[in-house]
Amino acid sequence: MTGNLVHGGAVISCPHGGRAVAAAAAAGTSVRVDGLPVVTAADLFTVSGCPHSVGGRPQPCTSVRWTPAGGGDEVRIDGVPVLLDTSAAMCFSAGLVPQGPPVVAPVHQGVSSR
Repeated sequence: MTGNLVHGGAVISCPHGGRAVAAAAAAGTSVRVDGLPVVTAADLFTVSGCPHSVGGRPQPCTSVRWTPAGGGDEVRIDGVPVLLDTSAAMCFSAGLVPQGPPVVAPVHQGVSSR
């Protein structure tokens, strides 16, 4: 498992430039990096501002779904895998059409606390 923890302050966008944010940015977790909550696979991400269109019809990204590495060696918070900047993910339209992977801006390494 390699990569940096994704936290509530991470800059994530869809492949078309829309901004993705955790709907509840790990509200229930007490695990934080630089004072910001660590994001887990249980967090829901919504996308806003996506300009994507197909054939002149708007088909913006509206959500991001993450797929943790699995295999049992991932870091977990309360039994749920944390997200890394290298975790597999896909952006989807409102009709659940795959639109491409999100872009995670480089996340600096911080000190975790609990």
